[in-house]
Amino acid sequence: MSIQSRRERERAERERLIVTAARDLAETEGWDAVTTRRLAAEIEYSQPVLYSHFKGKDAIMAAVAVEGCAELAAELRAVRTAASGPALAEVAAAYAAFAERRPALYDVMFTLAVDLPFATPEAPAPLKEAFGELRETVRPIAGDDDVDVLTETFWSGLHGLVTLMRNGRMRREGHERRLAIFIGRFSG
Repeated sequence: MSIQSRRERERAERERLIVTAARDLAETEGWDAVTTRRLAAEIEYSQPVLYSHFKGKDAIMAAVAVEGCAELAAELRAVRTAASGPALAEVAAAYAAFAERRPALYDVMFTLAVDLPFATPEAPAPLKEAFGELRETVRPIAGDDDVDVLTETFWSGLHGLVTLMRNGRMRREGHERRLAIFIGRFSG
């Protein structure tokens, strides 16, 4: 292995360590606890090492969001492709479960301000893939409707239900029923 290859591998490992530490810290203490100083202490590297990988906390949050979108896309794809027919209910449940299992990750992906170009040709591939899985879920019911607009409507409904329930604006015990009503009305 060349020295260059080893350095590139070590750099990628450090970057991975920074992103993982940020995710772990955010999930246990919230995004306010994630600072470059705290991350440097957590991973036992100096702040300048962090800055050699990321411009700051916002860039780290964006990297976490991209990683989260890749994970969400994979989960939604697995559910969608395993379904024997239209998978709206299954994908909606998987989306809600993802948000519930990983609240800080979901927040950085879809509620906190991050410097990522969503809904543009410049969007990172994982963002496009996550949206693409929702699009493929909606496509069978789109008919003559614009599938992208219908997908955005489906996504915004899911996001609203998940966010309102997670933030205590709606009772948890009605969550499954609300999802079922939403899917029924959406696909009806």
